[in-house]
Amino acid sequence: MTRIDANTTATDQVSGTATTRQTLLSTQFMRQLDRLDVLSRKILAGTLPGERRSKRRGQSVEFADYRNYVAGDDLRFIDWNLYARLDRLFLRLFMEEEDLSVSIVLDTSASMDFGSTRKSNYGKQLAAALGYVGLVNQNRVSMYGFADSIEDELPNMRGRRPIPQMLDFLARQQSAGAGDLVAACRQFAMAQRAKGVVILISDFLEKGDLTEALRYLRGDRYDVYALQVLAPEELDPVKANLAGDLRLRDVEDGDVAEVSISAALLKRYKATVQAYCQHVRDLCVRRDITYLMTDTAVPFEQVVLRYLRQRGLLG
Repeated sequence: MTRIDANTTATDQVSGTATTRQTLLSTQFMRQLDRLDVLSRKILAGTLPGERRSKRRGQSVEFADYRNYVAGDDLRFIDWNLYARLDRLFLRLFMEEEDLSVSIVLDTSASMDFGSTRKSNYGKQLAAALGYVGLVNQNRVSMYGFADSIEDELPNMRGRRPIPQMLDFLARQQSAGAGDLVAACRQFAMAQRAKGVVILISDFLEKGDLTEALRYLRGDRYDVYALQVLAPEELDPVKANLAGDLRLRDVEDGDVAEVSISAALLKRYKATVQAYCQHVRDLCVRRDITYLMTDTAVPFEQVVLRYLRQRGLLG
C-alpha cells in the first residue's frame, strides 16, 4: 500500500486546533469513562498492591482459606480460636490484590499524519481515553510513542494525579519519520518484563515484516489489543478527490509511484486495502491478539464506549 503525501506538515492539530488536554478528553466524556475499567482475558500478576483480585494467596484484608502451620510461618496469622477448638495450628490465608499493568504503544510515524481527521490525533484520543480508564482504576499505566523505534515514553503512572501529565505527553507527540514496527515491538518486549495488557494503536501501514513484529508480543506475558486506525480517504480514495495522472510519494521513505486514476484502478485499490486489513487481522488472530479496525469518521467515543467493550478490553 502506498502512503499518500497530502502535502501537509506534521503539525499537532485536532480539527484545525492545537492539541490540548481539553481536545483530547472532554470533562463530559471523562465522567462516562469513570464507569469503566480495563479488563484482561488472562490472569496477570502485578508487582504492586492494587485493586484487582488475584488467585494468589497474600496478606490483604479478605480471608480466603486455611493451611497447616509450618515452622517459620508468621505467628501473627495463626488462628488461635481454631487452635483452642482443634488443638492444631492453622494459618489464615487471604486473597491478594494486585495491580494490572497497562501499556499503550502509539504509532507516531509520518503516515499517521494523514486524513481529514488526522489519524495521529484520533490515535491520541484513543490512547488518552484508555490511559484515563487505567489510571482512575489504580492500574499501572505506561505510554510509549514510536516511529522507527520507541522515541518517547512515560512509564509507571498510577492514580488520578498523573492524568494531566499523561495528556501533556500525548499532546506533544508529533508524527514524523519512517515507522519500524518490528524494531519498536522488539524494543518494547526487551524493556517490558512485567505481564500486562498491551494496546497497540497504529495504522499498520508497515513495509516491514508484521509477522516478526507481532511475534514479540505473543505468549502468556501479554494480553494484546491491536487497534488499526485508518482514514476514510485510505479506505476509499474517491473521498480524497483524486483524479487524473498523479505522482504519489510515500511520506516515510520517499518511494514514488506514478498512477493514472481510473475506475478499474480504484476498484483494485479498494480490494487491496480490504485484503491487507484482513491480512493484519489474520496475523493477530493467529497470535491470540484481539484486533479492531476503525476509521477516523467513526467518533472515537463510540469506539471506546461500544466497540472496545464488545471486544472485552473495557467493562
